[in-house]
Amino acid sequence: MITALAAAPAAPGFLSPTGIEVAFVLVGIATLGAALVTVTTRQLVHAALWLIVALGGLAVEYLLLTAEFIAWVQVLIYVGSVVVLLLFGLMLTRAPIGRSPDADSENRWAALAVAAASAGTLVWVVVDAFRTTWIDLDGPAQGSTKATGAFLFRNWVLPFEALSVLLLAALVGAIVLSRKGGRAEATPAAVPDREDKR
Repeated sequence: MITALAAAPAAPGFLSPTGIEVAFVLVGIATLGAALVTVTTRQLVHAALWLIVALGGLAVEYLLLTAEFIAWVQVLIYVGSVVVLLLFGLMLTRAPIGRSPDADSENRWAALAVAAASAGTLVWVVVDAFRTTWIDLDGPAQGSTKATGAFLFRNWVLPFEALSVLLLAALVGAIVLSRKGGRAEATPAAVPDREDKR
């Protein structure tokens, strides 16, 4: 029995991380860097593009945690919808492509203090909420499509549908506002041409 225990491979610990853990840390560092560039750059379009990188990094983290459903929802909703709406908003409002002095603020230290306090509070709440929570490894995978879909559409179906209607209303509102702006700009330009022809 002692020989069998000695021959058994030791479980990977903190000092012997697996390849997935190393990849998780590296992707997390890259995602954190992209998030920092997003909030520090003075070019709005670059901020939106770096936001895509940060959200994509989060999707990769979910994949490494075997939560494939959450990963693809992250890609489809946040990267594919929210960021696209943000870019459309930048184009419709004719935001400057280059450096924008309006995007800078003199309250950076206050914003940094608020961000640090918010991050600390969030970490404390999450750690306190899940301190005694254990995952049943013998049961179904917690992040799998089956488990997450059943939990989502069984317990959270009404908020899910309300959010989809809210996103649809925001999209329709953006289209209506853009069409009204286009008509208002086209009407004054067309009137002098008709008068010149007469």
